[in-house]
Amino acid sequence: MFKQKIDDELQLVFLHPALAEELYNLVDKNRDYLTKWLAFPPLTKSVDDIREFIKRSVSGFGDGTCLVCGIQKESKLIGLISFNKISQSLKKVEIGYWLAEEHQGHGIMFRACNTMIKHAFNEMGIQKIEIRAASENNNSRQVCKKLGLTLEGIISHCENLHGEIIDHAFYGLLKAT
Repeated sequence: MFKQKIDDELQLVFLHPALAEELYNLVDKNRDYLTKWLAFPPLTKSVDDIREFIKRSVSGFGDGTCLVCGIQKESKLIGLISFNKISQSLKKVEIGYWLAEEHQGHGIMFRACNTMIKHAFNEMGIQKIEIRAASENNNSRQVCKKLGLTLEGIISHCENLHGEIIDHAFYGLLKAT
């Protein structure tokens, strides 16, 4: 099983079927919190839904189109981070992430993103990182700013989130040459 140490406290682990129940319990415990900014929590009604997500994630990794990792603290899942889209032809990845509410505000997502960005630039030959967040999601947007990403624009009417049309802020980071 792939694991990547972030620091003495955190590690990334490749999302695999043995994590399905733990991941479901984490989503279920944080359902209300996550639903504010993410579409999937209300649709995740069972461990089988998570198993199907993991199956698609593993298949996407095999196809080279995505990479989904769990974020672990003391060997317990506390969130996910992923390359939602990998484009080798454009040499870019789009990062997505979420973190359990109780672990917010400790720089965890900054550290996890930083590790993924280094992997993309140094190991995958990627030249551009993209992150998009709901324009009102100040916590996520703050992570982008701390990482040094540049706001490339606000796209209006970008997502229907539980019946509300929201805008997205698009951030980018080019590999230093």
